[in-house]
Amino acid sequence: MTTDASAPWLIVGLGNPGPEYAMNRHNVGFMVADLLAGRMGGRFKRAGKAQAQVVEGRVGPPGVGSRRVVLAKPMSFMNLSGGPVNALRDFYKVPLGNVVAVHDELDIDYGVLRLKLGGGDNGHNGLKSMTKAMGAEYHRVRFGIGRPPGRMQVADFVLKDFSSAERKELDYFVDRAADAVEALVLEGLERAQGTYNS
Repeated sequence: MTTDASAPWLIVGLGNPGPEYAMNRHNVGFMVADLLAGRMGGRFKRAGKAQAQVVEGRVGPPGVGSRRVVLAKPMSFMNLSGGPVNALRDFYKVPLGNVVAVHDELDIDYGVLRLKLGGGDNGHNGLKSMTKAMGAEYHRVRFGIGRPPGRMQVADFVLKDFSSAERKELDYFVDRAADAVEALVLEGLERAQGTYNS
């Protein structure tokens, strides 16, 4: 898919707003977005009428090689993410192929990344809402959280904090996911997949 090089990218970290959710597995998209904002030297602020917080900036080397990016964290709760994301997409005139959702993924082992374009939602309510609002042909950076142990319900598992063992490596994995987002924007999907879909 070729997109206009001057068109901005919309990087959406999926999660739930509020301090009680901050370290949940379901909020890893917010964690990656926060790290990217720090790298861009920006701070999240309320986005006009859209129910989201945004940071505007650029990624990549200064000049011709850099890309305009809008980082977003929907403030609508996970299962209603589509409305705010679509409102931002309209406002910033972002082609669907320039939207990237960063989200937790149950069917991938903890810390493993998978980048892809389009596809189903795999039961993820944030993706389900985004796809319903604007179609499925956006990029995903899927951050593996693994399956719940024993008989724990999926909903309980994703809304629990990362375990103390997981937290030892969490910063490294979040950092790698942020690298993957930047590679996707700057180098395209295939090259980013080659590096990060290990």
